[in-house]
Amino acid sequence: MIWDSSVFEFIRKGGIFMYPILLCSIVGLSIFLQKMWVLRVKKILPEEFLKQFYEFLSQGRIGEALVLSRSNDSSIARIATVALENACKTKEELREDIESAGRREVQELERYIEGLGAISNVSTLLGLLGTISGMIKIFRVISEQPIVDPPSLAGGISEALYTTAFGLLVAIPTFIAYKYTMGKAESLVVGLEEEGRRIMEEVINANEKAVKSREVLR
Repeated sequence: MIWDSSVFEFIRKGGIFMYPILLCSIVGLSIFLQKMWVLRVKKILPEEFLKQFYEFLSQGRIGEALVLSRSNDSSIARIATVALENACKTKEELREDIESAGRREVQELERYIEGLGAISNVSTLLGLLGTISGMIKIFRVISEQPIVDPPSLAGGISEALYTTAFGLLVAIPTFIAYKYTMGKAESLVVGLEEEGRRIMEEVINANEKAVKSREVLR
């Protein structure tokens, strides 16, 4: 109860700009948690799937590799599915299809991350706006009272200091979260690109072997 009342008092003293800053903190935390759930290695580049997938391709079991990729809900599996479904196309066409699928996955990985950077900036600016609002109140009191009573300045001073502090309190960890998630997404994107190229080569080789096998049987 004491903690609850102190938080409420902190927000009340900060004035109206505390509420949008509070909203920024909630949205920023939600985005961060969502990205932490999405940016998991097993969600993007599951090791077991890749091991089984390449094993199927090396054995020429293209149909089983396709079934495996379709049943796996990961970014690289969706790219592998596109590669297998377009395996009969030319190398250039296949590369374009894989790159297009890769771009879609990258877009999904990086979605909302820039929002964290925006929230960090907005929180800082809202804190600054609250500071200016508090200073305006202080100067209004000074201009209206021939003899200034210090307690009458308390409201403006509180608003100026509390909003600045709260804005930075939200902005700093949000910026750290932004840099962390961006770095994690970029490392996963590099992994996707490398595996995408390998999948293309493996699919082409497996398809060529299958064609040669059919020709031999004839």
